[in-house]
Amino acid sequence: MHLANQNGQFNLAVFFQQNLLILFGVLALAIPTIMTLASGIWQSDDQAHGPIIFGIVIWLFWQLKDQIIQLETKPSLAAAYVLIIPALLLYVLGRSQAILMFEIGAFIPLVCGLLLISKGWRAITIAWFAIIFMLFLIPLPGSVVDALTGALKGQVSHIAEVLLYAVGYPVARSGVMITVGQYQLLVADACSGMHSMFSLLAVGSLYVYITDHSSKLRNALLILAIIPIAFAANIIRVMTLILVTYHFGDAAGQGFVHDFAGIALFAIALLSMFALDKVLGLMFREKKARK
Repeated sequence: MHLANQNGQFNLAVFFQQNLLILFGVLALAIPTIMTLASGIWQSDDQAHGPIIFGIVIWLFWQLKDQIIQLETKPSLAAAYVLIIPALLLYVLGRSQAILMFEIGAFIPLVCGLLLISKGWRAITIAWFAIIFMLFLIPLPGSVVDALTGALKGQVSHIAEVLLYAVGYPVARSGVMITVGQYQLLVADACSGMHSMFSLLAVGSLYVYITDHSSKLRNALLILAIIPIAFAANIIRVMTLILVTYHFGDAAGQGFVHDFAGIALFAIALLSMFALDKVLGLMFREKKARK
């Protein structure tokens, strides 16, 4: 069966027919996992970005489908089985023991193995970003999240206190408890910036991939700047909440402003990244594509 029709154009339907067994196998594994995520952690505030990340992964592979289909079939069976067999074992372990990091993570080597069976190493080089982007679907272990969140909360609280005290506000801090005037504010996990950093890193990576600047250094600087930008934006968020509480009362600081500050934080961080990209564009000239 040939993938090209009489006009020499590649037929997507024929490709799917040739790989029907593989597609059914992937769906048989993926659907239960998606249902578990949809009824579980994707409903939490911490992992609310999960469906968006999943949709982007699907979109990335869909955008690459034509390039992959048109590749000459040069399967690497040995390498494929080296990836697929451990991936299936990892999936079974994760699924049976409810270890999402294993269950979701197993799809990365599994997808790589299936690409190797279908088209070979060239398919991996084409789909490399989509494969790496799948890492954002894997939830970090609770112990790692707690450790990072605790460290970030301490730093955010300390810097916000120092800056506000320097401009004359009656601010004091004990751990992550901030006192301003007659009010006390607890810097919660959501105010640590951990999840905003994770989400911004995903969006920033996608932005760098789509823009595809010719300067590798420009791309690298954009990626490296994402975490400090998110950290700085979160400090601004905490300082804003402290000021709102001090001037308008505790109810104002915990009401609409508190929720809106989280959205504004992400918007500020994104705009800062775009602004940095423009500045870097003045420093690194884009090379013209060769005709």
